[in-house]
Amino acid sequence: MPNKYTVNLTQEEHQQLVDLTKKGKNSARVLKRAQILLLADQGDRDEAIANVLMVGESTVHRTRQRYVEEGVELALSGRPRKGREKKMTPEAEAFLIATACSDPPSGRESWTMQLLADKLVSLELINSISDETVRTTLKKTR
Repeated sequence: MPNKYTVNLTQEEHQQLVDLTKKGKNSARVLKRAQILLLADQGDRDEAIANVLMVGESTVHRTRQRYVEEGVELALSGRPRKGREKKMTPEAEAFLIATACSDPPSGRESWTMQLLADKLVSLELINSISDETVRTTLKKTR
């Protein structure tokens, strides 16, 4: 069955991919995708490319498809991933750090992570937060 997405690299794209594979400065994912495009340009089938590069056939197919539909740059790097939105605003984070550096509440020797989390919620700086999120936020600020 012929491929729906045929890779026809320009001379410039071909040279760019060859140069990219010769340098060890890129991630393994980018190198594999460059190799997939080079082999696809030679006319190799998805199954053969997958066997040679030890990747799945779906990876080869998706890389071909991305090249045809979106170009060589997106075929190599993929789309940026959105990720999850941060739970703490910069204002809440600044307040957390300032509170952690201040004197603890009366009757306490020091602030605990849970006390800090409860303080943020009671002042309505954030709807809900776990003590682990407080810990990691404080850890990244040292």
